[in-house]
Amino acid sequence: MSDYYALLGVEKSASDDEIKKAYRKAAMQYHPDRNSAPDAEAKFKEIAEAYAVLGDATKRAHFDRYGSAGPSGGFGGGNYQHVDLSEALNIFMRDFGGFGGFESVFGGDGRQRGDARRGQDVKVTVKLTLQDVAAGVKKTVKMRALERCDTCAGSGAKHGSKPVSCTACGGTGEVRRAARSMFGQFVSVSPCSTCEGEGSVVKDPCADCRGEGRVRKERLETVEIPAGVSSAHYLTLRGKGASGPRGGAAGDLLVLIEVQEDPRFERQGEHLIHDLPVSFAQAALGADIVVPTPFGDEKVTVAPGTQTGTVLRLRGKGLPILGGRGMGDLHIRLHVWTPERLSDEQAKLFRELRRIEGEAPAPSQSFWDKLKDALGA
Repeated sequence: MSDYYALLGVEKSASDDEIKKAYRKAAMQYHPDRNSAPDAEAKFKEIAEAYAVLGDATKRAHFDRYGSAGPSGGFGGGNYQHVDLSEALNIFMRDFGGFGGFESVFGGDGRQRGDARRGQDVKVTVKLTLQDVAAGVKKTVKMRALERCDTCAGSGAKHGSKPVSCTACGGTGEVRRAARSMFGQFVSVSPCSTCEGEGSVVKDPCADCRGEGRVRKERLETVEIPAGVSSAHYLTLRGKGASGPRGGAAGDLLVLIEVQEDPRFERQGEHLIHDLPVSFAQAALGADIVVPTPFGDEKVTVAPGTQTGTVLRLRGKGLPILGGRGMGDLHIRLHVWTPERLSDEQAKLFRELRRIEGEAPAPSQSFWDKLKDALGA
């Protein structure tokens, strides 16, 4: 799992200005128009995703509390948002104040790099039980997406032929247009409409993919999901989505987490609540009772004289905190159970008890106050 602070190279106590400064430095280093390394684009998107979280006070507070396996096979949750290349470029341009000054930064005309050849992101949903959340789990997901055509090796051209340079743009993939105004000459750059920005065209297309360089296939992907996730999280597998046309970069695989409800527990973040009914006799005399936890059954002791609404805490028997930062607790809410039907013997005993037990005491601390105290609220 990635750490957003580590991605930007700052400490957890970094100020907003320090985070912005670190982002700008890293974004300039890995911007795909300046860095031609194979992993530059993925790194650029990871940095933008980290900045999108740490640059927002609400998202940063959520991340600091719960953690999030970030980009490169990481999690987002709550208000987190997956960032693709176009969004990363938008974040970059917004941070640098639009196009103003962009030419001096890159020594160019200030155009954004397009990602028209990038494959689509693919979303799949993985359903988890509470036991899966408690222990972490590996899941195999089936996805159907556009994959590279084996017949033409993704080129889109028929066997024995290959794409040729586009004559409209001279193989550059872009068209420049100059215009004059009272302010001087302006040059606009746009993708070539003939080759769609690729710089080459397929004259003799592959029969299997019809020149696309990709065909629809089914694929299995193994996903490792860490403990402590919730339905607010998703997992991003970079480059595991649909293949791009004619050798274009693959999109990402987004694994959406759906945690199924467990009727035994109520979940509050990493903490769990279990409602436990006890009889009059157990509450009055005390008892040892077995209760469920995500890790197996545990024995709890109900003290003599226990009242309805009492909350017992089993420390460390809740769910793991995402990122390996500790364990939540299991809270046992006790409810004194009233039988709906009594046998003759039971009725006789209760009538005798009513005669000798006296008046009930005045209410003290409410059930909800006790629960808030137990949860530390």
